[in-house]
Amino acid sequence: MADFCSTVWPEIPTPNNYLNCKECGLYKQGTRMVWGEGNPEAPIMVILDNPGAREDKEGNPTVCGTRQTLQKAAFEVGLKMSDLYITYILKRRPVRKYDKEFTRNICMQHLEQQLISIKPSLIFCLGNVAVQSFFRNQNAEVKSFRGKWHNVQGYLTMVAYHPLAVRRRPNLWPYFLDDWKVFAERYQKH
Repeated sequence: MADFCSTVWPEIPTPNNYLNCKECGLYKQGTRMVWGEGNPEAPIMVILDNPGAREDKEGNPTVCGTRQTLQKAAFEVGLKMSDLYITYILKRRPVRKYDKEFTRNICMQHLEQQLISIKPSLIFCLGNVAVQSFFRNQNAEVKSFRGKWHNVQGYLTMVAYHPLAVRRRPNLWPYFLDDWKVFAERYQKH
């Protein structure tokens, strides 16, 4: 098997009608909108809380730790970039405090539009923010929802820890990888 090496995946352009969206207020934080990355025609949609840093201080493309960990797990279970479309609850990376409930509710409208246009076969929510927002349940926690399939808004959905949590707490890696294995097995049978 080839060695793993993370790469910058192609960014999906933000639709023109959303480029200047100011509804949630995150535009004031100066971060640009990132609609998604990977393959927009992929059967798997991975939902994260928000985009990570995509460029270093000099403006060069970079692969943040979250995406490195996500890509490594996908690689380990035999999934490729062509299988995955990654998107976010928030389309801008917050860099300071914001009204979380208000912002997430506004931004979920964008995600719902993506679901309608992409029609993924399977959804993988990573981290509590993605799970709580997508499941529309502020008490949902990865810890109690992981390891099993859920029907959410008509989509076959599984959850796992956020890749950044796994980087910070390496003891979570086996659970993270197990969830990816279960997910990949279902995908291969789908």
